[in-house]
Amino acid sequence: MAKNWLFITGTDTDVGKTVIATGFLAAANQAGLRTAAIKPIAAGCEETEQGMTNSDALQLQAAASHALSYQQINPVALVPAIAPHIAANEAGKRLTASRLTGFCRGLSLLPVDIVVLEGAGGWRVPINERETLADVACELNCAVILVVGMRLGCLNHALLSVEAIRRDGLKIAGWVANIIEPDMPRLEENIDTLKQRIAEPCLGVVPKLEDLSPQQVASYLTVPEL
Repeated sequence: MAKNWLFITGTDTDVGKTVIATGFLAAANQAGLRTAAIKPIAAGCEETEQGMTNSDALQLQAAASHALSYQQINPVALVPAIAPHIAANEAGKRLTASRLTGFCRGLSLLPVDIVVLEGAGGWRVPINERETLADVACELNCAVILVVGMRLGCLNHALLSVEAIRRDGLKIAGWVANIIEPDMPRLEENIDTLKQRIAEPCLGVVPKLEDLSPQQVASYLTVPEL
């Protein structure tokens, strides 16, 4: 039975959540832990021989140690690369936290130690007129890892995200500084500021990498204590 749920969220979209999620999967695998992954909703999918697929979900599928079908990894696949609730409305689909949580709970009986659940965008991404993807993390009582995309403006985004996660009553397992703009002014000072202001541990500082393989990313990460 799955022992721990680890929710990967970001300070914004395009901050490297999937790269970091697959890195944590690889790091956990190397530590002898059994892993599974799910991305319950993905926008930006395309038609393939397997049906509708998303590149992020495929990476999660490949990185986890426990093999799952694509449908189990990504039960809700949407075409437009836009906010999930808008993409779902355009596709005539109704998203709810309980439905998405149900897909996730389907993995609860797997013989794994960690299920990595990758969110979409940031912590408060809407899924309908009143719920956000954070409600799914709360229903599952996930521990949360915040991926901070290191670029101008990230301090505010990171600190507000931490505040919101805490307010929702969830444990923050840690955060990762993912350097997406290596030319960011005063990069090291910004990372130091986050280390001073976020009480939870920094689980890694990941440089801009040419090799984004999970094993390479894992070398910069520490698996959190759950």
